[in-house]
Parts: sequence; C-alpha cells; structure tokens
Amino acid sequence: MAYFQSKPSSGRHFLQIPGPSNVPDRVLRAMDNPTMDHRGPDFGKMGSAILQKVKHIFQTKSHVVIYPASGTGACEAALVNTLSPGDRVLMCETGWFASLWREMAERLNIRPEFLQGDWRRGVEPADIEAHLRADKAHEIKAVCVVHNETSTGCTSRVDEVRRAIDAAGHPALLLVDTISSLGSMEYKHDEWGVDVTIAGSQKGLMLPPGLSFNAISAKALKASETAKLMRSYWDWKPMIASNATGFFPYTPATNMLYALDTALDMIFSEGLENVFARHDRVAEATRRAVRAWGLEVQCAEPRHYSSVLTAVRLPEGHSANGLRSAILERFNMSLGNGLGQLNDKVFRIGHLGDIGDLHLMGSLSGVEMGLRLAGVPHKPEGAKAAMDYLSGNA
Repeated sequence: MAYFQSKPSSGRHFLQIPGPSNVPDRVLRAMDNPTMDHRGPDFGKMGSAILQKVKHIFQTKSHVVIYPASGTGACEAALVNTLSPGDRVLMCETGWFASLWREMAERLNIRPEFLQGDWRRGVEPADIEAHLRADKAHEIKAVCVVHNETSTGCTSRVDEVRRAIDAAGHPALLLVDTISSLGSMEYKHDEWGVDVTIAGSQKGLMLPPGLSFNAISAKALKASETAKLMRSYWDWKPMIASNATGFFPYTPATNMLYALDTALDMIFSEGLENVFARHDRVAEATRRAVRAWGLEVQCAEPRHYSSVLTAVRLPEGHSANGLRSAILERFNMSLGNGLGQLNDKVFRIGHLGDIGDLHLMGSLSGVEMGLRLAGVPHKPEGAKAAMDYLSGNA
C-alpha cells in the first residue's frame, strides 16, 4: 500500500481539517522530480529564484529564511533569534496554539505575560496598548500574536496591534504566527510593521508538512545581534549568509522546494487578491450553512471571523468527536477536532488552500448528512444556504 488506510473506501478522501490542507496534483508531481545536487550551480539558481518569490507571499522586501521543519520550529526560531534569557514578552490567549507558544517561551527561559481570553475572539489591541503603557521601563521585549488561531477560527487584526504598540510609544518587537493564514488571508509583513512573521508549508501554501519560514525585519535582525538565547540550527546568520547565493548552510529539503516553487506559481497565477477573495467567499458560505443548521460558530466576533476555517459548537450533550467519527466512517471525510478546552465541544471545517465551490459543497453536504446520522438537532437547510450564497455571488 502507498499509504495506510484503515478501511477501503470508494471515492477520494475529503481532507477538511484546517491543515494539512489538500495538496494539488501539480504540486505532488513537482515533488516527483529527481533530487539535485544542493551544492551545484543549478540549485543556486533555483534557490535564489524561490527566495525572491517567497517574499511576495509575505509582502516584504526583507529576508525570508526557510527551514526544513514544522511551524513549531519557526516559532522557536523567532524567539531564540531575538530574545535573551529572562526577557519579558507579552502574549495573548486566543486559543490552543497561542497557549502552546506560551509554553515554549517558558521552556526557553523567557517570561511570558499572558493576556487572558475566552477562545471566542481575537486579540483586543486596546488591551495590548494598556499593558505596554504600564511598562514604563520598557522591559517587555516582544509582543507575540497568533494571526489566525486554528483551534477557534478567530483572527486577530495585526495592523491594529501594530498601531496599539505605536500608540503606546513602546519599542517591543512584534512577532506574528501566520502558520494557518499565510497564502489564504490578507497579510502584509512590511506595511503592518511586523518584525518576525512565522509560517508553515502545509496550510495556505498547499504543500505537505515539512517547511517553515521566518520573515525578518531590519529591527529584528538588529535584535538578533545581541540576543543571548542559545541557537545553532535556528540561527538566522548562517542562513542569510548562504541564502545570498541561493544556497543553504545545511542540506535543504530539495524536493519540498520544488513543490514550493510550483505552489507559488499557482498562487501568483491566480493572483493574491483573488486567492484572498476566494477564501473569504467559501468561508462566508460555510458560516451561512452553520447558521442555517441552527448551530453556533465558535468565533463570537464577526470582525474576527477566519477565512481559513470555521469551528462549530454542538449543542450541550452532543459529542463533536462522535459526529466526526460518524462522518469519517460513513462518508470518508476528516474534520478537525476540538483542542484543549474545546475538546468534544466543537468540530472544525477547514476551507483553505486548494478549494473551490464544488469541493466545499461536497464537504458541507457530508457534514449535514453526518448531523442527521449522529442525531444532532439541526435544520436540514445548511447545504442549501451555502449553495444559494455561492450561486448568487460569483
């Protein structure tokens, strides 16, 4: 068998978790090419071209480094390259992944101050501004924000966070996790004044897991010169030095870079603004389906709605994990589980990356049939509501 499958099933598996997302056939074929010499001249040409292309996804003119790693690695790289032991950082509790980033900081001997949240909305910039204004001695060295919280379907307004930091007159760095949003939702590293942007390959970039990224401002690069946290593999300095000629300081994930090159071409061919509009559209169709079922969207603040995923709350007494299991067993579709305090309370519909109208309608129809199968109280009108929206909004 080419891959493990617990039960033979006809038709293609619907992977509707909020990442890893579906990988287009064209990207898979790119990975099939023979691995080249990563010290040879052809690799240098390819590497230079990819490193220039990837800047456009972040909308930056600054350095972007690429690691053979998961997004977690890029999160660590952002911290260890800019901070020193005992540094205070301001973090915001928007959900599971913001909480994991806090735990990482603590293990690295950084002192996070965690602004509490309810897992139903994004960051409140006013809270950040107030906290920074109270830090008269400027002991807080960085503000860390998750752009799109994958566990809740809540997005934070990074441009507003930047304005809050500036309004407080505070010199803290701004570090932003875009692992689940880059390539799917509007994001502007330079214009929004972000110092380090963190990303991964397996979401909006439509690749398998295995690559992660740091986009680095001049201010962050300056901070790295005096940062004292230990680093070797994650060190920006040798990466940037080698990248100047298209190479890497250690063996790169060559075939993943082939895939990245192809995925970037696909995104730019469609046009970034069109990609964002497509994600906005399928997200709105999904939320209309949820409301028509009589269910509740986990994100309680419309201005924080995610275009990448929708987390759906089930009525009290009904198991989201049971619903997901029934849908997988009967309809061969994977949905995202609830994480942390949302375990068994929500299920998550991923609608990101390589997705169009018919793909989305198949997914929502599967959810609606699953709700019936699992005995979850609902109105059988969700798929129709989504279809009406999609057919009326080209």
